[in-house]
Amino acid sequence: MAYSYLEFERPIAELTSKIDDLSNMGSDSGVNIAEEVERLNEKRNKLIEEIYSNATRSQICQLSRHPDRPYILDYIPMIFDDFQELHGDRAFSDDGAIVGGIANFRGKSVMVVGHQKGRDTKEKLKRNFGMPRPEGYRKALRLFRLAERFDMPVLTFIDTAGAWPGIDAEERGQSEAIARNLQELAGLKVPVICTVIGEGGSGGALAIGVGDRLYMQQFSTYSVISPEGCAAILWRDKAFAPEAAEALKPTAADLLKLGLIDAIIPEPRDGAHRNAKGAADLLAESLDNTLNTLIAMPLDQLLAERDTRLRNLGQFS
Repeated sequence: MAYSYLEFERPIAELTSKIDDLSNMGSDSGVNIAEEVERLNEKRNKLIEEIYSNATRSQICQLSRHPDRPYILDYIPMIFDDFQELHGDRAFSDDGAIVGGIANFRGKSVMVVGHQKGRDTKEKLKRNFGMPRPEGYRKALRLFRLAERFDMPVLTFIDTAGAWPGIDAEERGQSEAIARNLQELAGLKVPVICTVIGEGGSGGALAIGVGDRLYMQQFSTYSVISPEGCAAILWRDKAFAPEAAEALKPTAADLLKLGLIDAIIPEPRDGAHRNAKGAADLLAESLDNTLNTLIAMPLDQLLAERDTRLRNLGQFS
């Protein structure tokens, strides 16, 4: 598989290329070079750990929207069985930036809702670059209410740069749609687990991010604005994005320290963008453990703990 590499990943790309060339040369010539390949693989693993463990906030922001990073439609077949996608908000149209439907998760029926970006130009346009319009959030709300009616837990997966800022979205009530989702999710009478799997941008992410637990994958981000957007406003120059990222503190480690998320879901050594199946397994295990805990709670306790959790966000002593 041909991978894309970010600028700070170049040393990994060069070493990987050398390993591939050596492996091909060995198989073609009949010469056994397994020891050298193994040595280079160990060196590559150490290099990956060194680069990712020392990644700056700006670099983690780049990883969160890496072109090879898995989206919700990549994760669904690896985590869920019998996924049945449901379309439309029953009011205006079907927004491709929000994907949702009923699925089986380890013997339990669940409602899955998340943002979906696109890989190529055609799909990016179809999915509106993963930036929902009001009808996308109203579709999500319809699915939340359906889940409540049939007593199905809700699992949301956040990966968006933000809600679509176009005039068409404003005309159809973008802010009301987001606010309505916040209100409904806060009182939904089923367990709700939210996970940031890529970039969590502003109210576009928050509209499906209110629940009993909020998790982030290791190399995801969650912030009120992108570093580039912040730099454009404060410095009037996107070149200051790295400084903005340091100020915003959007990484999973930052937000866990601030008490804004409940846990970090680890990724494989080389990241979800290199090992989607490994990332899916780690994600599924965390969701399963939490879901079993939440399902066992009486409804009154579930809602009371959710209320306490939400009211304590942003409080510092």
